[in-house]
Amino acid sequence: MDKPILVVAIGGNALLQRGELMSCENQRKSVAATAQSLAKLSENYRLVIVHGNGPQVGLLALQNLSYRDCPPYPMDVLGAETQGMIGYLLEQGIRKELPQAEVTTLVTQVLVDANDPSIADPSKFIGPVYDRETAEKLAAEHGWTIKPDGAYWRRVVPSPAPVKVMETDAIKCLLDRNHIVICGGGGGAPVVKNGPDIEGFEAVIDKDATASMLAQEIGAAELLILTDGAHVCVDWGKPSERPLTDVTVTEMRGYAFAAGSMGPKVDACCAFAEKTGGVGNIGDLYHALDVMNRTTGTRIHR
Repeated sequence: MDKPILVVAIGGNALLQRGELMSCENQRKSVAATAQSLAKLSENYRLVIVHGNGPQVGLLALQNLSYRDCPPYPMDVLGAETQGMIGYLLEQGIRKELPQAEVTTLVTQVLVDANDPSIADPSKFIGPVYDRETAEKLAAEHGWTIKPDGAYWRRVVPSPAPVKVMETDAIKCLLDRNHIVICGGGGGAPVVKNGPDIEGFEAVIDKDATASMLAQEIGAAELLILTDGAHVCVDWGKPSERPLTDVTVTEMRGYAFAAGSMGPKVDACCAFAEKTGGVGNIGDLYHALDVMNRTTGTRIHR
């Protein structure tokens, strides 16, 4: 019997530690630790890995601005570039842990609605963190929108909801051949319909939303979102902080979580659990197997 499909979404800390220099060497170090965690899951599941790209796509955008003789590349093209770069690093890391495994990166296009209401209120963090003074100076110079991200400030761009993954059939074919599939990187390269044509769209899609939708489309048994915390917590950072372990969708939707951090992860898991009857899991990046073995993490179900 085929192993069940598990869609795993990994965030920026899987690729780069917060505030760390965005060098290739540093990313390789982080990827090596991430690959060890992911490799343990492959014994029990057919894996589909979706990753974030916020720091990387922001760095590419900054590098684009430094060459003033050429117009900056649009955000969808930069997103496609990061899919190749990050997928390449993840492939190498996973192959070191699983030398016999077939690992394939698929540059993924994701359909969005050009009239999505969220476009008027940019919310997706990209690029490095800054102090407020530096962020405001850069925003004035480049026409950015900026918002606070914890103790720092960062650039934000539009983040429309995903509507459809364009390469779903290819992903299914690779899974049928027992490939570990890396896809939907950075939420996928956003595209819109223009008559019979598909065109790029200037935005960055939330990778957790894409992972949830993809998990529904390919019949995944569970969704796992890995982050830098052991649990989803109510009143995070307050004396009344309380971890959640086993929660229904209804109960989870009664709580409020930060839109720029835990909120999208909770929303993604709730949507998956509600629409499929499966389980959405959120837990620590380096304890992925323990999360799926139910010894840590937060589980969201109907």
